[in-house]
Amino acid sequence: MEEKYKTWKNLNGVTYSESIKDLLEDAICRELSAGHELKVCIGSDSHVYGNEVNYATAIVVVRKGKGAFAFLHTERVKEKISLKERLLNEVVRSVEVTYNVYSILDLYRIDLEVHADINSAEDHKSSMVLKEAMGYVLGMGYKFIAKPYAFASSSCADWVA
Repeated sequence: MEEKYKTWKNLNGVTYSESIKDLLEDAICRELSAGHELKVCIGSDSHVYGNEVNYATAIVVVRKGKGAFAFLHTERVKEKISLKERLLNEVVRSVEVTYNVYSILDLYRIDLEVHADINSAEDHKSSMVLKEAMGYVLGMGYKFIAKPYAFASSSCADWVA
């Protein structure tokens, strides 16, 4: 799983060669030593371009009351899939990354949220997968956040997808 999510960037486009676990642990140590209270939010989004889908996953480190920064992973996949399948793929990507970094978050007792670019209002198409996505994330033991509060997916990941 680590190999699939090998390349990470920040919002300025700087690419990191370290593993995301090392990047995140270094960032957490730095921010905690500066006295910040932290929360990590992980979310994914995607955009379709012809017969390709661009997926983006964001790990947002929130300094409570002091701003935030993010690590981003992008991937282009040649596939033609339904909206439902694509939305569930976004959630799977978020959970895979969360599972990969959870030991670091647990070690430092950092609050975690998994954000889904899924609207809870039934008049939006994405709401068709709300129950499945929520069940999957909660079943893994993580806190689930949907739109409009899912900024890691609907703002950060959306910006680079």
